[in-house]
Amino acid sequence: MPACPALLIAAPASGQGKTTVTAALARLHTRKGRRVTVFKCGPDFLDPQIHAAASGHPCYNLDLGMCGDDDARWRLARAAEDSDLILIEGVMGLFDGEPSAADIAIRFGIPVMALIDAGAMAQTFGAIAHGLASYRPGLPFAGVLANRVGSAGHARMLRDSLPPGTGWFGALPKCDDSLPERHLGLLQASEITDLEARLDHLADALAASASVDLPPPIDFAVARPPTSTPLLAGQRIAIARDAAYGFIYPANLDTLEAQGAELCFFSPVAGDPLPACDAVWLPGGYPELHTETLARQSSLWNALHDHVASGKPLLAECGGMMSLFSEVVDKAGISHRFGDLLPGRSIMQKQLAALGTQFVDLPEGHISGHTFHFSRSETPLAPLTVAKTADGRSGEAVYRKNRLTASYLHFYFPSNPAVAARLFMNA
Repeated sequence: MPACPALLIAAPASGQGKTTVTAALARLHTRKGRRVTVFKCGPDFLDPQIHAAASGHPCYNLDLGMCGDDDARWRLARAAEDSDLILIEGVMGLFDGEPSAADIAIRFGIPVMALIDAGAMAQTFGAIAHGLASYRPGLPFAGVLANRVGSAGHARMLRDSLPPGTGWFGALPKCDDSLPERHLGLLQASEITDLEARLDHLADALAASASVDLPPPIDFAVARPPTSTPLLAGQRIAIARDAAYGFIYPANLDTLEAQGAELCFFSPVAGDPLPACDAVWLPGGYPELHTETLARQSSLWNALHDHVASGKPLLAECGGMMSLFSEVVDKAGISHRFGDLLPGRSIMQKQLAALGTQFVDLPEGHISGHTFHFSRSETPLAPLTVAKTADGRSGEAVYRKNRLTASYLHFYFPSNPAVAARLFMNA
């Protein structure tokens, strides 16, 4: 049974600094020569990019809804075998969502460090810590870390407010080094030009004012990874990856490679031509922020037209699907000509349009995924099928034209590798 020190960093709510502190811990321990594996609770694309930069290793998602129990179990067991420390960043508040970060902590016995923004509180800090520790029976609560603390005296006041037996991980002072954000969350790691310096500065601040000892090791049950059938042997998949198309689960890439696919990457924003390939994947991202550049890539859109017309597979998810409509209307209301592989248009809006895990039955089989977008799309196309939420409500439409499959849904390939393979098979 593999054993490894592990900690789940949670909070009472979003916006408390979980990503910043998790990344700072990862960078700090990595600088000490330790191999750190970071996971992210939930289906987030952006935070894992930061953690990968901080630790030097891919950051995988743990989500008992989208990914499933077995997927989480074997990924944790694999990490325990070759890591000196496992860090898991929670999602939203500790008990928010079904399933929640607390469910993961309880399921796998991972101690919880609660990060609490104490910038505008004093003794209430202790009440919040007590509530987090005692709300859910069986939660392996390790203690608290105070964030955005004003002074040493403020830190002492916070620590003194804690109920007896509550662990104290220390205090982080207020600083101006929070990671930059936009409408879908943090900026992508590649867009933060001073990310390395920010991570080192955050790690220094953590080392100066908080406990950085390794937590005690915990045992992870032995779990074997799923077996892979080489359904994609000999297949070359071209994948868009740049500032406009960066929402890619590392586990999805692993799944394709495990089935024998050769992966090649190209940048539509940079004007790269479509590589010679058997299938194409346009993942989600921010095409709405690069409308003028992408609208000029007529040679790429023409190549994709020819690709689909020849009967080859193309998977377009969220921002990838938006790009294939005739038009994209940006937040300023300006319309831009886009791929024109699908009739209709996508329109950016201020309010969130959809968020959450969904499941869909395709002709290829059942697969899970996640949706998170601020745009809405208008098209005369009739959906091939419609995804469902966990409680059975109608979710995102899935469109199909020849071998082109498009949806706002981001598929999680490990939830059914055979389905993912069939979406890309050029039979």
